[in-house]
Amino acid sequence: MTPIPTLHDVYRAHARIKPMILQTPLATSTDLAEKTGARAVHLKLECLQNTGAFKVRGAANKVLSLSDEEKKRGVVTFSTGNHGKAVAYVAGKIGIKAVVCLSEHVASYRVEMIKALGAEVSLKGQSQDEAEKNYQQLMASRGLVPVVPFDDPLIIAGQGTIALEILAKLPDTDILLIQLSGGGLLSGIAMAAKSINPGIHIVGVSLEQSPAMLESLKAGRPVAVEEKDSLADSLLGGIGFDNRYTLSLVEKFTDEHLLISEEEIKDGMFYIFDKHRGIVEGAAAVGVGALLNQKINVKGKKVVTLLSGSNINSDEYIGIIQNRLNKDRKQ
Repeated sequence: MTPIPTLHDVYRAHARIKPMILQTPLATSTDLAEKTGARAVHLKLECLQNTGAFKVRGAANKVLSLSDEEKKRGVVTFSTGNHGKAVAYVAGKIGIKAVVCLSEHVASYRVEMIKALGAEVSLKGQSQDEAEKNYQQLMASRGLVPVVPFDDPLIIAGQGTIALEILAKLPDTDILLIQLSGGGLLSGIAMAAKSINPGIHIVGVSLEQSPAMLESLKAGRPVAVEEKDSLADSLLGGIGFDNRYTLSLVEKFTDEHLLISEEEIKDGMFYIFDKHRGIVEGAAAVGVGALLNQKINVKGKKVVTLLSGSNINSDEYIGIIQNRLNKDRKQ
């Protein structure tokens, strides 16, 4: 088993992926600070990233670290969408084959985005766990190199580069609110942030609909959770039955856990549109939704939350915003 990633690995990742990513900006949300009593609230705009989501960081770190022989064989992954898109993007940039395994539960617009980047898509099963079984079969039968979505030290270190960018600009950050699904994002950011500042408070935000990591933490082992439809579809999926890294890292570095509802996700999405003119997917809005609904005490604190991505179907997004506007007009 490869050693768990360290802060040094995150710095190495930052240097490796620099040509492939954007160093995304931090936006100040004065209104949100006033609403919550926070000293300051900042939004890390990974929704502006090259692939429309943070996932390109981990994917780039993994794929760019492969040997020439491994690159010739091509890569395979499984995903709920954003990781698959990131792998397809990086593979396309360096001219290698990519196969992305998705379940039939993945939204069609995400499937089309991945195909548009030149990757081969294999659709099978009704959950990420079933897509993972398909991925394992293809990896074995075709000799493809695996690029897992989250449970890999190189993926974790790549996502951790977000912490370096945040703390370089805002070294006195008190609280980080981070999306939690498979745990690669939270593991990387939390490990890096606490290595730099052990006193920083790490909050994981999970879906009420499908909190696979939380249920696994309670059980002390990976458990399967039914995938239900959610606006934050990129946070769906299990943590893998052979989880070797993220379960223990999330347990070690997370100080607090929050659960977010579908209505609270809508609150966050509409707020980001209304106050910041930003378009984000459901998963990106969970931190803002938690703050708006007073799910955490941030009074007097400097807070950063991540707007993790912007990959959402246009019709779905417009419908959410229009419904909220209509609701506000009736009140």
